[in-house]
Amino acid sequence: MGLLLGCVADDVTGATDLANTLVRNGMRTVQLFGVPAAGTELPDADAIVIALKSRTAPKEEAVDESLCALRVLRSAGAKQLFFKYC
Repeated sequence: MGLLLGCVADDVTGATDLANTLVRNGMRTVQLFGVPAAGTELPDADAIVIALKSRTAPKEEAVDESLCALRVLRSAGAKQLFFKYC
């Protein structure tokens, strides 16, 4: 079926909470810590949650990292995108 949901979270705790909620509701979910390196093959899953540390990063770095994560999820074919922030 492919990647249904691509998520970017601004911290590890929020990413873990989100991934846990998705798993408890039946989605095959993978949590990644940081933006995967270029060329990294992503695992087969219904949802992928990328945990960043963007909440505490300088503004420009946080935006750049978030957009990189978004591009990774888009290139993986995510049908929907979600940004979890606090």
